[in-house]
Amino acid sequence: MADRKPIESWLTDMDGVLIHEGVPIPGAEDFLKKLRDSGRPFLVLTNNSIYTARDLHARLRRMGLDVPVPNIWTSALATAQFLNDQRPGGSAYVIGEAGLTTALHDVGYVLTDHEPDFVILGETRTYSFEAMTKAVRLINDGARFIATNPDNVGPSTEGALPATGSVAALITAATGRKPYFVGKPNPLMMRAGLNAIGAHSETSAMIGDRMDTDVLAGLEAGMRTFLVLSGVTRSEDVDRYPFRPSEIVDSIAGLVDLI
Repeated sequence: MADRKPIESWLTDMDGVLIHEGVPIPGAEDFLKKLRDSGRPFLVLTNNSIYTARDLHARLRRMGLDVPVPNIWTSALATAQFLNDQRPGGSAYVIGEAGLTTALHDVGYVLTDHEPDFVILGETRTYSFEAMTKAVRLINDGARFIATNPDNVGPSTEGALPATGSVAALITAATGRKPYFVGKPNPLMMRAGLNAIGAHSETSAMIGDRMDTDVLAGLEAGMRTFLVLSGVTRSEDVDRYPFRPSEIVDSIAGLVDLI
């Protein structure tokens, strides 16, 4: 990696990198403060589409982590931008929370269950059989199927929860239609994030705790990648994948001196 250009911009995942089950990971506050003080472009990314960027800013601030709203990029925002580029002023039937519905409203989308252009599946803690049945019927009637992210499970204090990818698989089994996933590891989300902060992949780095989303997305977007072992992936898991991160560190604390 000696021929790589210096890192000028940073992208980092949130859960497992900066926080874990609502508690800041040691080193996260120092890392973010050094980024802000340096003036270098950065984004905190999350595949979670439940919350708006403003909501996440407030939640992180209560934990002692200061991340300005413009520096937060969610799969909901990426999905709304993608749809606005593909079919401006369209309509959608949405399964999700305020983070997703707000992002879609902000780009001028109409949310409806009457002949929508798209069925959009996002994250929610209250997936209902009625909503999934409606989605299946609308897709069978011709609506295009979009999902915010492919994560099969999400974390909670009680243990793993079924997430967007699992529910998408159920709808796919019922319709025969696979969704287009906008969030990580789709490099579309990464490139849109880089564009939002005026950064270039060759001088940017991605930090994450998952090989299958964070590291893969950063790799495919052409960025330097750092895997932290403070979240989902363990060191013994890395060799199972046909690709590797640029570097592996125990936690975000090990990257503070690189800024």
